[in-house]
Amino acid sequence: MKPTKHTISVLVNDQPGVLQRVAGLFGRRGFNIESITVGESEEKGLSRMVIVTTGDDKTMEQVEKQLYKIIDVIKVVDLSANPMVARELALIKVHAEPSARPEIVSIVETFRASVVDIGPSSMIVQVVGDSEKIDAMVEVLRPYRIKELSRTGATAMVRGAVK
Repeated sequence: MKPTKHTISVLVNDQPGVLQRVAGLFGRRGFNIESITVGESEEKGLSRMVIVTTGDDKTMEQVEKQLYKIIDVIKVVDLSANPMVARELALIKVHAEPSARPEIVSIVETFRASVVDIGPSSMIVQVVGDSEKIDAMVEVLRPYRIKELSRTGATAMVRGAVK
């Protein structure tokens, strides 16, 4: 089986050390975490982790079983097994002398992004979308000299019916 990208949702008790235990499980198994986001969930006292990693289906099945052995893990769902919505946010600080700003603003509008700060020689652009959109925006802005880049990593949900 060929490794594929998986987006896994892990519902956990909001307790100190849970993130470390979950991330440690991946590290001990030799899996790379491409991104991990953690935040409050719809239920008080529970947090949701969204982890993007690569592996074959058999490996992901083992990861799921191991995650359930962590005492604070409540529920594990491989979101990529279903139609899903995944989004990421990036803030991109780009070198922008006043003469270059109209070009940059045109790019920002094309990507349905927004300018969130303007300094004497720079602009900060905010873009929200799937990973491919963020990657494309970064590549288009590269010629303007990216000074700083910060990405959130993916957060995701299964489309449609409430589970």
